[in-house]
Amino acid sequence: MKIHKILLGSVAMAVLPVLAVAQDAAEVAVPVAVPTDVVFILNSLLFLIGGFLVFFMACGFAMLEAGLVRSKNVAMQCTKNVALFSLASIFYYLIGYNLMYPLGDWAIEGVLSGLFPSVGVLEAVGIDASGADDYGYASTGSDFFFQLMFCAATASIVSGAVAERIKLWPFLIFTVILTSIIYPLQASWSWGGGFLSEAGFSDFAGSSIVHSVGGWAALTGALILGPRIGKYKDGRVHPMPGSNLTLATLGTFILWLGWFGFNGASQLAMGTIGDVADISRIFANTNAAAAGGAITALLLTQLLYSKPDLTMVLNGALAGLVSITAEPLAPTLGQATLIGAVGGALVVFVVPMLDKLKIDDVVGAIPVHLVCGIWGTLIVVWTNADATLGNQLYGIFAIGGFTIVASAAVWAILAGIFGIRVSEEDEVNGLDMAELGMEAYPEFSKG
Repeated sequence: MKIHKILLGSVAMAVLPVLAVAQDAAEVAVPVAVPTDVVFILNSLLFLIGGFLVFFMACGFAMLEAGLVRSKNVAMQCTKNVALFSLASIFYYLIGYNLMYPLGDWAIEGVLSGLFPSVGVLEAVGIDASGADDYGYASTGSDFFFQLMFCAATASIVSGAVAERIKLWPFLIFTVILTSIIYPLQASWSWGGGFLSEAGFSDFAGSSIVHSVGGWAALTGALILGPRIGKYKDGRVHPMPGSNLTLATLGTFILWLGWFGFNGASQLAMGTIGDVADISRIFANTNAAAAGGAITALLLTQLLYSKPDLTMVLNGALAGLVSITAEPLAPTLGQATLIGAVGGALVVFVVPMLDKLKIDDVVGAIPVHLVCGIWGTLIVVWTNADATLGNQLYGIFAIGGFTIVASAAVWAILAGIFGIRVSEEDEVNGLDMAELGMEAYPEFSKG
């Protein structure tokens, strides 16, 4: 008995401290509210990280376009992409940012903010926690930087579709108007608290607000410009292979990477456990949709053409990414994969449809960004119980109708004043020589 008592006493002495530590740990594990200034820091950091990931998409667009145009137009595409991003940066600051976020100050309620443009203004240098209260849940600088990247991406979409036959300066003038007025104005209707937001239209990260706007502007430009010389001849479609599919593949992977910032940072908050878990979910769903789109395009081109088509596979991945952008949070991984897969299938079928209509889209921007932008916006109702088909259609028609009319008017005015298409001789010789005075890069295949 004494031995048993001694053993029991020893066990109790060993176990009681462990139980006490476990109890203390349980007490420590109780969630504690994150201080307001820490939330401000984390939210601002999310915008900054997301912003520079989306910035890298500018590189992705440039490489994709450089790889899919012929060698005699590569320098022109690179020039356009650097210039359009720089112009977007300046004019979004001068006009677009405050036009997009009126903060309740509407000249026409829910439709148009101040009649006179005002420049974006950042917070003061070296503000402290009390000063940060005036700027909401994140720094203005981080928000401006993040939103600017979306604006510039819209112009990049247009660049590829109208490649190889458009003059440089009219295109850049169009970019100024697109990034300072057309894109910010329609975005204010949803993300700025305008009438589409009030109606219940849902577009988490911009399948319609960003991608379809770029697609509509590209479509109107392609229709007004007409197809490239020799693309449609004698009732046949004549393929015009790109200069470098390695570059195009690199561009696609860069865009895929940037999309994690595009969708993930659109959570707009990283100050709670729930926010971080949701961002993680968005990353996983974004990746699943891209994979679904790529594999679907791979399988379909094998079935339809007996051999896989790399350009279709690349655009299939991008189509999946655009398709999931309107609602990357709510779906399961399986649903996200299926949403992306439908996007990949749409690209495979819409590309030849455009050729039948003699709409010449050099890089496939219209199927990827416009058609899949619409698909992604509609399929939100599958996974988001708060969305309705009527509200989604309302948003699609409002954004699409405005962008078509505004873009067509700008393209037509530019065509009437300057002419937007290069001469036949310049197109045949290539825009690198005609617009930039450069020869085609010798390391690329002849185009």
